[in-house]
Amino acid sequence: MAGLEHKRAVLRSENDLFHVGGLPTGDTLLQFWRWSRSDLLSNATRGVLAEFIVARALGCDLDVPREEWAAYDLTTPEGIKVEVKSAAYVQAWAQPSGLSRISFSIKDALAWYAETNRQAEERSRTADVYVFCLLKHQDKATVDPMDLDQWVFHVLSIRALDGYTRSRHSITLRSLQNISTEIPHSRIREEVLRANSGN
Repeated sequence: MAGLEHKRAVLRSENDLFHVGGLPTGDTLLQFWRWSRSDLLSNATRGVLAEFIVARALGCDLDVPREEWAAYDLTTPEGIKVEVKSAAYVQAWAQPSGLSRISFSIKDALAWYAETNRQAEERSRTADVYVFCLLKHQDKATVDPMDLDQWVFHVLSIRALDGYTRSRHSITLRSLQNISTEIPHSRIREEVLRANSGN
């Protein structure tokens, strides 16, 4: 059997219909999206939401769907490779011990390339710039991940991140605050461009 090429996702419409026997069932893709992605506080969905927020701020091409297993999360119009990490104090589940402690994964990984279905031979960080996204709001009753005023961001070049020697696996919020400046959503693009120019 011949090998199969990488099948890229195509941008779908909320009005796309499920079908059986060639006939529409009446169920739409929007219904699936609403059912499966409405919990914006869940770790998995919040992480993808953070990527979307950063992609919009950077002017990334949103007509190209995100690729789940790409070696990095985003590519800016300038070609800068960006990795997005997210964390939050408030979670969807019960938190008997109170607010979550904030840390972000920064571990090296074996990059996977969909076009060739091959993994890199050595662990590394493949992005040029990292954007750390913190949903800082601490009131569970009013937390709203779609309110960009409830988020803050830190931007680090790969050079700065590689210079962080305390851990190769994770970085706490305190450590991040010691080596970068907290910024609002409106400054993400400016800081990513600045960080990349220092690489």
